[in-house]
Amino acid sequence: MEVNPILLEVFKNRFSSIAEEMGVILQRSSFSSNIKERKDFSCAMFDKDGNLIAQAAHIPVHLGSMPMSVKSAIENVEFQEGDMVILNDPFKGGTHLPDITIVAPVFYKGELLFYVANRAHHADIGGVSAGSMPIAESIFQEGLIIPPIKLVKNWEIDEEILNFIKNNTRTPEEREGDFLAQISANKTGILRLNELIEKYGKEKVLFYSNALLDYTETIMKNFIQSIPDGKYSFADYIEDDGLGNKDIKISVDITINKDKVVVDFSKSDKQTKGSVNAVRAITVSAVFYVFRSLIEEYIPTNAGALRPIEIITKKGTIVDATFPSAVSAGNVETSQRIVDVLLGALAEAIPDKVASASQGTMNNITIGGINPKTNQQFTYYETIGGGMGASANTDGESAVQSHMTNTLNTPVEALEFEFPFLITAYKIRKNSGGDGLHKGGDGIIREYEFLTDVEVTVISERRKIPPYGLFGGKPALTGNNIVIKNGKKLIKEGKFQEKLSKGDKLIIETPGGGGFGEKGI
Repeated sequence: MEVNPILLEVFKNRFSSIAEEMGVILQRSSFSSNIKERKDFSCAMFDKDGNLIAQAAHIPVHLGSMPMSVKSAIENVEFQEGDMVILNDPFKGGTHLPDITIVAPVFYKGELLFYVANRAHHADIGGVSAGSMPIAESIFQEGLIIPPIKLVKNWEIDEEILNFIKNNTRTPEEREGDFLAQISANKTGILRLNELIEKYGKEKVLFYSNALLDYTETIMKNFIQSIPDGKYSFADYIEDDGLGNKDIKISVDITINKDKVVVDFSKSDKQTKGSVNAVRAITVSAVFYVFRSLIEEYIPTNAGALRPIEIITKKGTIVDATFPSAVSAGNVETSQRIVDVLLGALAEAIPDKVASASQGTMNNITIGGINPKTNQQFTYYETIGGGMGASANTDGESAVQSHMTNTLNTPVEALEFEFPFLITAYKIRKNSGGDGLHKGGDGIIREYEFLTDVEVTVISERRKIPPYGLFGGKPALTGNNIVIKNGKKLIKEGKFQEKLSKGDKLIIETPGGGGFGEKGI
């Protein structure tokens, strides 16, 4: 069968639309604001070997990691029609414990042809602090570890498994609602794929699912070939792990050779005591994201993009952590720094395509306590945007999420309706972007006032080492974490946990983006 370019485009969009529709179902039927409002989830489809065929435009940090979870599920569980497997183990393809993946096989007339899966960030999955994003020394402190196990058998939910998970979380009803939404999203994906096969036939659908991988590989090779051959290096640092270890280096050597590239992180520092360790799946996702984002034309999001890229990591390092290291912040903070390092290296090779450093953090806030309206426990999680780096052609955007996060803003009205705190300030942090020929974007100021006693955890970066500028552009301002406790203003570290009382405030000032080029040049 020869590739018909028109049909190739049809299938590219049909596969992507299935993943997008799965996302709509997940968002609209979920219970938690984290999924419903912020859209902290991803949906995708895979071939029978677990290779990514299509992923909706959701969360970049899931790009390279979800396929690893699907392959782990395939290796550890024998799927039957009507089954769905749940897992969150970071050392089996996950990212961190709050990100829970549900995988379902797609059978057609008794034959296994594809898988669909979705991953959603749950606001709590147990652990020592509300929100399951603690300053931890071990993964055992971060929450419930779920290996690949069947949550759904022959289309029926295993209530024993569901109850076991619910009993290990602070918000069991919300968790159940979100799981049901994830299951519904997978059912939609299965239905749509079967409809597609009915319309075009099994052979044609399988042929074009493979052809799309080849197509993406060709585009990626052409892009790599446009980069001058050579070796490009860069290093940057995670400021601290929350437990006293500072300036943790992430180093990369990128070697371009014609249409292939080797990305080597071997010189990065060893894994650390705190939770900033990243599993290899996160590092793969960051590489996937960077190279895909630098291609100006639209390409399908699939496994073909990684074929020309060899990724080298060393076990036991900050970018390839081993069990049982704590990893909750590796997904959200170290992933951002890996991107900064990759872009810093590539800036030497393709300065017209690479922007200065964006804010380089997700500014993670988790809040938990007893809601006085319901007398029940609540947990809340969000990330806050900041400044984007400037480029050779334009200023950086202000007050946006960047790079490995693609979540939305949680509307103040929705937040205050559901949770016992107020947002008393939410505005752009003026002049926090780096100066230059093109100016970096500005960060955000967000201020919380608590209406009950709460437990707060903040995991953030770029509080000491600023986002870098390029080619004479100035670095951005670093961020600040401020607590107003009993009327006293306290400047906090980048990572801290604090018990706050009714009337206390938390103020987060996020970093800007770096400037690009010297003024007047």
